[in-house]
Amino acid sequence: MNKYSNIGIKEKLFAHLETWRPYTVIWCGLVSLVGSCLAYNSFPPLKTALLSFFIPMIGWIAGLYLSDFLDRKLDAIEKPHRPIPSGRIKPIEALIIGGIFAFSGLFLSFLLSVTNIILVFVVAFLVFSYAKISKSYGVSGNLNRGFITVAAYFFGVFSNNQPIQLIPLHIWLLSFVFLLHDTNSNLVGAIRDIEGDKEGGYNTIPVKFGIKISILISLILTFCWLFLAILLPFYFGFLNIYFYFIMIIDVFIVIILYVYLFKSIKNYSREKGLYFHEFFVIERVILASAFIFGIVNIYFAASIILIALLATSVFQYLLRKRYEFKELA
Repeated sequence: MNKYSNIGIKEKLFAHLETWRPYTVIWCGLVSLVGSCLAYNSFPPLKTALLSFFIPMIGWIAGLYLSDFLDRKLDAIEKPHRPIPSGRIKPIEALIIGGIFAFSGLFLSFLLSVTNIILVFVVAFLVFSYAKISKSYGVSGNLNRGFITVAAYFFGVFSNNQPIQLIPLHIWLLSFVFLLHDTNSNLVGAIRDIEGDKEGGYNTIPVKFGIKISILISLILTFCWLFLAILLPFYFGFLNIYFYFIMIIDVFIVIILYVYLFKSIKNYSREKGLYFHEFFVIERVILASAFIFGIVNIYFAASIILIALLATSVFQYLLRKRYEFKELA
């Protein structure tokens, strides 16, 4: 029997929701919104804010469809329950739906600036190069993923149609925080996937150097982005005191995460790797929200962070383990 037969509408729609990974795309939208708020030096006009938040999310989803299409053979080895290898989504279907998202993001970008339109093509190139080439080559793949998030950040920065020469130095420098953070986040994800990547021939850092070295590299990257995240606002003075209050929470979570991770080295499992990455996903929402707290009304910022944290947590609870482990699918 054809594996694409007897797939109900409800199961099909849920498969697409799994592919979207809503627990990851919210971070992308928040990073872009941070860039928009910093460039505007306040919360931008509602139209600009909504576009800068949702367009990167739409583009991220398009990239996930492409990534799942290109990874379908690797997923069939260890994760045959995922939407494409399980037959719940046809490969051509993934390309078509992903293309619809990609062109929707491009179309909406015309409502912003020319630079935003250019960035859509930059992101498309970065997503394709990551999914097709660099993902399997260790540090280049980690950095590639980091640059995708940097592009999302600058998408928000340029959403206000501000001339490049008028953008303050601290906004440019802050991009390194997101570069290092998402480079590290991608490395942490590779630790979780070490078994499948090894079997599929992917030459990631955990595959090449093992879990312990990978965790040490992750810790160094975390120290670097955390140092810059605190130093830059302090040195340039572009955020208010509420930023530091939220960063205290962020630092506390980071410490707990690495204590847990180092304790798990001797009896590591994919389940523990996923557990660590789940909390890392929560941490980065708090990091992005800290910058929003530092520049917009505190009550408005609190609403944003609560909605983002609630949505991320709920979607992780409903979808994450189901997407990663066969027995839950």
